[in-house]
Amino acid sequence: MREFIVEADGGSRGNPGPAGYGAVVCDAATGQTLLEAAEYIGVATNNVAEYRGLLAGLRAAHTLDPAATVHVRMDSKLVIEQMSGRWKIKHPSMKPLATEARTVFPPDRVTYEWIPRAENKHADRLANEAMDAGARGEQWSPGDSVADMDVAAGSRAAGAMGVLPLERSREWGRVGAAAPPSEERPEAPGQQHPRSPGQPDAPGTTTRGWTSAPDLGAPATLVLLRHGETPLTPQKRFSGSGGTNPPLSAAGRDQAHRVADALARRGTVQTVLASPLTRTRETAEIVAARLGLDVVVEDGLRETDFGAWEGLTFGEVRDRYPDDLNAWLADPAAHPTGGGESFAEVAARIAVTKDELVTAHAGRTVLLVTHVTPIKTLVRLALGAPPESLFRMELSAASLSAVAYYADGNASVRLFNDTSHLR
Repeated sequence: MREFIVEADGGSRGNPGPAGYGAVVCDAATGQTLLEAAEYIGVATNNVAEYRGLLAGLRAAHTLDPAATVHVRMDSKLVIEQMSGRWKIKHPSMKPLATEARTVFPPDRVTYEWIPRAENKHADRLANEAMDAGARGEQWSPGDSVADMDVAAGSRAAGAMGVLPLERSREWGRVGAAAPPSEERPEAPGQQHPRSPGQPDAPGTTTRGWTSAPDLGAPATLVLLRHGETPLTPQKRFSGSGGTNPPLSAAGRDQAHRVADALARRGTVQTVLASPLTRTRETAEIVAARLGLDVVVEDGLRETDFGAWEGLTFGEVRDRYPDDLNAWLADPAAHPTGGGESFAEVAARIAVTKDELVTAHAGRTVLLVTHVTPIKTLVRLALGAPPESLFRMELSAASLSAVAYYADGNASVRLFNDTSHLR
């Protein structure tokens, strides 16, 4: 069984402020850098950026070998203690990220270690490169990164003096100093991670040692189709996976035929997958018949279970369950009345499903016939947007969206809520 070391970091210039993360995957036996990841994520706190770095590092390791064991090393005492289960996670922006991180590998194959910041230079420099790129209105470019070279140079210099390179120390299990109880790193507003003198501005994920501009190949493109209308859709009623499972209405079937014609004209879809619910399967079958393809049911694409709210309007829920509704709107870990799914749980499910589909369909275009929450969640994760962004997206029945996923782990949102085929 292969063993990886994941080193991750994140920073915010303002806390909250312009933020980015960096992560690196190394071979545990040789210390060789295998993958790097970095991304500018917009305005966020230090801790959110650190969790994003952890998640990126785990996903990069999973891409290399899903059966591997992983040892995570970070200078964030908060993240290490929370992911180890010794500290509670209170902040609503971090709960879904921690939940997602726990789903990448089985928990018994991941261990966590706190290290001083001086031993986390590689990930730190990647995070700074990402933030520098964001300040220029760009995203981090793996071909221009010098983080690995800077760390390697420091290691060679330490070796020449007979000093063990801290960046690759295998002294796992050391205990770090206690951190303050706050869930935010205690840095002054505007404080930045230090950058090495002479480090150039540099604007993702790359495999070190390929070329300065690796050919990532064709992406896995997920075309996201929301099902057509049901009798509940025009009334704007909660309709999830725990309700009456309504079929398409006559208007919904007409919408499905229209989107089928539009996709046939494009001629790029190679596989059709659908949520197991009736409305998505009916939509998928109409589209697949037009494209000459079969429908594969994917349970991970099902809609949220809205518990006792199924079949009710927003106003009815507000009148009957005001406290539960307010909690649900404020916290992605909150559940609907009656024990349905939280948005954090849905996000974790969707992230796992997405990773499996991207791996299985690399270089292909796949149509996913699904629902509002899964589509919005896929878009949110691709953009690195916070959970509350789900409430700021409009997604129409029978609309098309699309996200491309590249071999380096990056995603590109190419289309959102296109309804031109319905006009």
